[in-house]
Amino acid sequence: MATVALVVLLTLIPVLTGTFGLFVVARTTVGALHGLFVAVGFVLAMSIVPPERMGRAISVVVSGLFVSTALGVPLGTLVGQVLGWRGSFTAVAVLGVVALIATLVVIPSMSSTGGGAGSQARYAFAPRVLAALLMNALAFAAVYSALTYIVPFLESITGISGALISVFLLAYGVAAAVGSFAGGRFADQDAARTLIVGAIGVAVSLLVLYLAGTIAALVALALLALGSFAMGMVPSLQYRVVSLAGPGGQLASSLPVSAANVGIALGAYGGGVAIGSSTASSAVIIGLIIAMVSIPVAWATSFLKPPATADAAEPVVAADVAPEPA
Repeated sequence: MATVALVVLLTLIPVLTGTFGLFVVARTTVGALHGLFVAVGFVLAMSIVPPERMGRAISVVVSGLFVSTALGVPLGTLVGQVLGWRGSFTAVAVLGVVALIATLVVIPSMSSTGGGAGSQARYAFAPRVLAALLMNALAFAAVYSALTYIVPFLESITGISGALISVFLLAYGVAAAVGSFAGGRFADQDAARTLIVGAIGVAVSLLVLYLAGTIAALVALALLALGSFAMGMVPSLQYRVVSLAGPGGQLASSLPVSAANVGIALGAYGGGVAIGSSTASSAVIIGLIIAMVSIPVAWATSFLKPPATADAAEPVVAADVAPEPA
């Protein structure tokens, strides 16, 4: 509730002032609050359901993020074109108020059971958790090495342009949303195995994208597969980190988001360097190389087990929850 309220206030600051420096500070803080909101959202979602449904709870949060992005970007662009950028910012603030009201009415309270950050840190930053976070970073780096530069790839290699590019991107977005939602069920069944299959799927998708880049129909299928496999891994990535952290699960739940952002940044940088010195397809090659590296990492991390302590028999996020009084 605090993050949503602060986002509303910080979104209105640029609307009411004309200072560029204040604008940058406000937007940077909103970005940090977004990361905090997502991390707490994962903890809360996993705490509401029994342990055997944690993967599906994670997938609901992930799917919500993808759907909101898919709808929010074009909708925000449309509002901005009609009402100007201040109008679009005001619309975001209004939606934030609606979200805050919904949180007050619908979302149950949750008491922390994992102790303070200091007591959780030794579990959250244990080598087994760091290994799972490495897998997280590699997965996102592989995808975003290619995805960041998919538009120039489609234009120069596949030979499509204009509105057709939006259709291809929409196809990827739909596949990503469906994959992330379906991935929750696979995470509940066997998260470690899901990561191995997902890593292989991403590598094969990127290979097809590179080899069949001039055939539009195959490129579309490759993007559908890439979105499904890549985002289908996300619930398992979150699940594994939280499970391997044991009593540090609440603190560890915020780490996959950070690892994913590191992977996105490194992947985009690597793809940018490649495409700057070669053709648009070179970014796909970089993604393919990273994806190939991620396969043995996924296999190796599948042998990792949660800490063998009495209080780590199951992730601490499965806390008792009492609804807020009306």
